[in-house]
Amino acid sequence: MNADSQLTNAQVTRDFQKARMSAFWEQAWSLLTGRSIDLLRFEEVKQRLRLRDERYLGLREIPLDKIVGSVGRYNDFTRTFLPRTNAVRSRWQRLDALARGMEGFPPIEAYKVGEVYFVSDGNHRVSVARQLGSVTIEAYVTELPTTINIDENTTPEDLIKKEGYADFLQRTNLDKHRPGSEVILSEPNRYRQILEHIDVHRYFLGIDQQRPVEWSEAVASWYDNVYMPLIRLIREHNILEYFPGRTEADLYAWLIKHQEAMRLQYGGDYVTPEEAIQDFLTKVEKLGA
Repeated sequence: MNADSQLTNAQVTRDFQKARMSAFWEQAWSLLTGRSIDLLRFEEVKQRLRLRDERYLGLREIPLDKIVGSVGRYNDFTRTFLPRTNAVRSRWQRLDALARGMEGFPPIEAYKVGEVYFVSDGNHRVSVARQLGSVTIEAYVTELPTTINIDENTTPEDLIKKEGYADFLQRTNLDKHRPGSEVILSEPNRYRQILEHIDVHRYFLGIDQQRPVEWSEAVASWYDNVYMPLIRLIREHNILEYFPGRTEADLYAWLIKHQEAMRLQYGGDYVTPEEAIQDFLTKVEKLGA
């Protein structure tokens, strides 16, 4: 073994030991804070977000910090692709040596979902590249299009909430009828309540127009004439500032229930959205006093 080879072997050994130590501290911090450092599982993401279509994008230079998951090696590395065990040492160090050579290593293969990526082949290469301080890596990319927001901060727990939204979009096609719309609830079970609102709106729309109303038409009409007017009032009165961590759709669901409670309280008389909001704010401010 020549001097250059000995130097390289010593360097890749130090690189791996440093990566393992970083993984240890990352896991310790996770235990202290309760924050997950697990990679997202691609098959779980695909199932929960109801991803069906694929399109090949070809060879791309992708940001390493946007790679958040793996198809099959999600237990071998942390969320930042630090090696969790010594079992990956041999392959990891061979690739480290290859990366330090003239040719480097070949592109990885990855799936793109939203703005993030999942490794289908090349987990060790990603780990080595990050350890060596690279910012990007070459990848053959296949995209699975989605209108549901998923980014580098998405946790396994977040996927459960996103699954509820995916089901809602599957039922309503709201993202197609009203591109850019976001009816995002922090409690996924409340989407059933929203679907009931749309169904009731469809019923009364049919009475007003004296004709059967298609579900797709009812969805668009509900969004334009029921949901968005209330959301505009929520924004106008800055109600969201009273409820950190909640969403506009959460407030919509609460205010609709509050409006109905007021109607019953007043003997069935119609209560306007503005009246419901004013009464709601009065009660919130009293609670905070």
